[in-house]
Amino acid sequence: MREFYIGLMSGTSLDGVDGVLAQWPAQSPAQSPAQRPAPGSAFAVHAFTHRPFAPPLRDELLALNWSGADEIHRAALAANALAREYATVVAALLEQARVGAADVAAIGAHGQTVRHRPGEFDGTGYTVQLLDGALLAERTHIDVVCDLRSRDVAAGGQGAPLVPAFHAACLADRAADVAVLNVGGIANLTLLPAAGGVRGFDCGPGNLLMDLWCRRQRGQPYDADGAWAAGGQIDQTLLRHWLREPFFDRAPPKSTGRDLFDAAWLDAGLAAAGAATPAQDVMATLAELTARSAIDALRRHAPSTTRLWVCGGGAFNAHLMRRLAALTALAGDRVSVATTAAAGLPPDQVEALAFAWLARCFVARRPGNLPAVTGAVGPRVLGALYPA
Repeated sequence: MREFYIGLMSGTSLDGVDGVLAQWPAQSPAQSPAQRPAPGSAFAVHAFTHRPFAPPLRDELLALNWSGADEIHRAALAANALAREYATVVAALLEQARVGAADVAAIGAHGQTVRHRPGEFDGTGYTVQLLDGALLAERTHIDVVCDLRSRDVAAGGQGAPLVPAFHAACLADRAADVAVLNVGGIANLTLLPAAGGVRGFDCGPGNLLMDLWCRRQRGQPYDADGAWAAGGQIDQTLLRHWLREPFFDRAPPKSTGRDLFDAAWLDAGLAAAGAATPAQDVMATLAELTARSAIDALRRHAPSTTRLWVCGGGAFNAHLMRRLAALTALAGDRVSVATTAAAGLPPDQVEALAFAWLARCFVARRPGNLPAVTGAVGPRVLGALYPA
């Protein structure tokens, strides 16, 4: 017997909702949580879908990243709207897989991050993912596990990244040191040494600055295949200025988001660089910033890595993939760069699968965080439950 779980992810890139329905071996209720085997990688994907955000919802979710008028009211309504979007994705997954709601053990739902300030202000800080979990449970008739980051923050952690534990279950190799680069709105690295142990951290901007610039200059949501960036020239002065950002040199555990890498950060760099840089060259430089910050972090923290798996939306950016490979080759690193598709994990499904996996950890009462990654004082069961 096997159990179905649904994972729902809407990330910093704000492009919409990714949903996946996967099936794992059933966990025996006769066993205590301590006796049950740790959730593993033996799963099968039965359905996947992506639902883009309508522009008004996307704009509101973006605006809520910063203080504004009547934001508590607006955030509550946005959380309701997001729950309805998630419920639509769930219905599509069930129809695609021909699975009934009663057959799904739980939904792991990320919500939309609008503020991420762990450890700040009062020593604890906070992370906020908008989502009305109760409304999602009401609409889907399935148990909902959400608010998956707060418990780690309460335990002194960053609350991010949470995907390294899933990466380790699926992509660790006892014969080689490997790493996983997830390029969503923000980029994060998972380091998987052959000798064991897992490390991970946010390493810098992923797609969000490139997408912001593309919208501003071309009215397009993203640079398809990185074609526009590929035709530009890297502005080395601008790149050097952006790479002086203190976040890049900060030791892990660390995480970031739009609280740091936003339009103001981009514009401050453009102003500090002096001479006006052509728009296409800015795009090329932003792509290089994403690639350089990731490869610099890889060299600094895992120089013996021989394989780099890339997932997330950035894995579909052909120019970015070429730059990642070129930067490793330039330094003589013996690193093969490929998307996780070569390992049997479609790059656009990995994060949603991770949140289905985290829901399964919650149901098994297994910790979902890795203290070595987030900095939490210990392992914790992550999430809040809204029963069907």
